[in-house]
Amino acid sequence: MSSGVFVTIEGGEGAGKSTSLAYLQDGLERAGCDYIVSREPGGTEVGERVRDILLHGKDLHIDAGTELLLMFAARNQHIQTVILPSLAQGKVILCDRFTDASYAYQGGGRGISDERIGILEQWVQDNLRPDITILFDIPVEQGLARAGARSEPDRFESEHTDFFDKVRAAYRRRAAAEPGRFEVIDASRDLAGVQKQLDPVIHRIAGMNRGQ
Repeated sequence: MSSGVFVTIEGGEGAGKSTSLAYLQDGLERAGCDYIVSREPGGTEVGERVRDILLHGKDLHIDAGTELLLMFAARNQHIQTVILPSLAQGKVILCDRFTDASYAYQGGGRGISDERIGILEQWVQDNLRPDITILFDIPVEQGLARAGARSEPDRFESEHTDFFDKVRAAYRRRAAAEPGRFEVIDASRDLAGVQKQLDPVIHRIAGMNRGQ
């Protein structure tokens, strides 16, 4: 019987997560893994409505604490209705952002303490943690240049450079603290260079899904 594997994908703006997500899907298909793709905030009807508020509510003044609570409210719905049932079915879950993003954006970027975020993490997730977190790391200026060429900036992408410096630093601290969980990808490289780094990660995920 296959073992469920919870894989989260993290990174700053313009890190190329969407393109790499498609490559990960192709690799898992070739490996014969049963997988689903989801995202945060989002992944459920409730979560998608919260996502619309958080990403596109530029005319709203959203307090940092409110932003964090909305993230975890959407996360609770996602966990209960999508993540836990899928893991119980032995599926691989590829989730575009999860709680590390809260520590990076609301923690590093907004200045909310890790202790406060940790209380919500434990309350909402209990013992659920990602098995593997793929962090696409890219210098802030390079990532913002990519993101700016891609589309109109959303509410987060409209922040100043120092905000994203703090986000990147928070991500890198978390990766350094949990090297067994994090797979850090140098996203500043070209597409072929990024994909070459992902190949062993796909192999690792497939092995975990087969219980190896």
